[in-house]
Amino acid sequence: MSDVTGLKKRERRRQPVVTPGLVGGSYKPLTQAEMEKIHHTVLDVMEKIGFATPTPSLIEYVTKAGGWMNDEGRLCYPRSLVEDVIAKALRTYVLPGQDSKHDMEVGGGRVHFGTGGAAPFMMDFHSGKHRPTTAPDLFDIARLVDTLDNVHFFWRTVVAGDMPTPLDLDLNTTYACMQGTTKHIGVSYVDAKSVQTAVAMMDMSLGGEGEFRKRPFCSISCCHVVSPMRFAQDSCNALEAAIRNGMPASLCSAAQSGATSPVTLAGSIVQSFAECLAGFVYAFLIDPNCRAYLATWPFVSDMRTGAMSSGSAELGLMMAGCGQMAKDFYDLPGSIAAGMSDSKIPDAQSGSEKAYTLTLAAHAGSTLILESAGMQSSLMSTVLESYVIDNDMLGSVLRTVRGIEVSDETLAYDAIRDVVQGKKGHFLANPQTIKRMESDYYYPAMGDRTSPEAWERNGARDIRERARERVRQILRDHYPDHISPVVDEKIRSAFNILLPREIMLPGSGRW
Repeated sequence: MSDVTGLKKRERRRQPVVTPGLVGGSYKPLTQAEMEKIHHTVLDVMEKIGFATPTPSLIEYVTKAGGWMNDEGRLCYPRSLVEDVIAKALRTYVLPGQDSKHDMEVGGGRVHFGTGGAAPFMMDFHSGKHRPTTAPDLFDIARLVDTLDNVHFFWRTVVAGDMPTPLDLDLNTTYACMQGTTKHIGVSYVDAKSVQTAVAMMDMSLGGEGEFRKRPFCSISCCHVVSPMRFAQDSCNALEAAIRNGMPASLCSAAQSGATSPVTLAGSIVQSFAECLAGFVYAFLIDPNCRAYLATWPFVSDMRTGAMSSGSAELGLMMAGCGQMAKDFYDLPGSIAAGMSDSKIPDAQSGSEKAYTLTLAAHAGSTLILESAGMQSSLMSTVLESYVIDNDMLGSVLRTVRGIEVSDETLAYDAIRDVVQGKKGHFLANPQTIKRMESDYYYPAMGDRTSPEAWERNGARDIRERARERVRQILRDHYPDHISPVVDEKIRSAFNILLPREIMLPGSGRW
């Protein structure tokens, strides 16, 4: 048997070292007593302060369930209603991909990494200068992420600034995402009409009316609140349309501490859960079986300038605290944002900021971790090389979540005895070493582990240079074809798709 044939057979047999849905939860920044204090304050805020500018539908649903409008015109949620919904809501469910191999079971501390954000700029791959983002950029990022094993889902990462209307933006964003990857996708829809139109298009992509409800491969990322404590009416209408169409919903609060939420970390967590639970209760009252999750994203302001700081230690702590609350206290699926950087490029600052925020979030058991790859400049821009570099880092973080296996085999008494009593005096050729070198160890694709001499001999390239080569190769060769040309033509005939078809095929010369 040739070496190549043997290698291929070993690769077929090999189990992945890390997988989506490894269970986290070993890191607990909050004690049980502290979580209870946070929860009771959340209930006080929802019941005694309430929320401004609710929609008529929202008022109707909540007041019929026991809520009320107070004298200041704010919608108040009784403690009993909130706790009843928390007790009855789904604890775990599947977020499907277009391809079932990407289905994700969320909840219970199962860790999944994905993208996210709404960057208006990106660093141009060829010029190295920042420029506004477009629909072709979004499609390219989606197909890049489609090849990255440790990025488990694809949330829209950039704003397609070349779209003429909000409806065109939402429709073409959905189209670019669903064409670029078979993973679960997420889109921020501006209103109910956008949701209805996008669902009709996704129905068509799956074979006909009602098919999306059977396999809802797209979530709405819904900022239903404008912090502090005010409903965003168009987003609430979009949320209701999404729930009625069976679309999973990420109920997002994204306040900045010291600006639109309290400066204290605990206070920001309180406001985040109050705002997210307000939307969660609303979604539950529309459909008790809805796939909704708490997107508690308390961001940080640099108090010296007022600017957002997405790579701060405080953000890592708050996100981990929110992940712990969702997993250990509420036992509900939740998402947080980690893995962002204030650095403009994938440098040492970027790597350190991303690594510690992601590690804290994953070990706290956050089940959906967004913004985990590609995002730079405090979410204002993205860099293609970062996705490939971050994919390596995510694999390493997941390996730490997997932890240390302790069993009769891994305690390795027999291996120690055989080597000590044998002639070779080392473990390199021991059967256990050969057996487990691929199942127990994660090997980064971009990280360089060669000697200084070998590194210099190979061109002394840094990680960004190696990542650029990989990005160019993927974007030149990888063009997903899960939606047939016939179906695509039907979609283009029925909807105002502005992403040029010619750039979605190999040989366009763009890469």
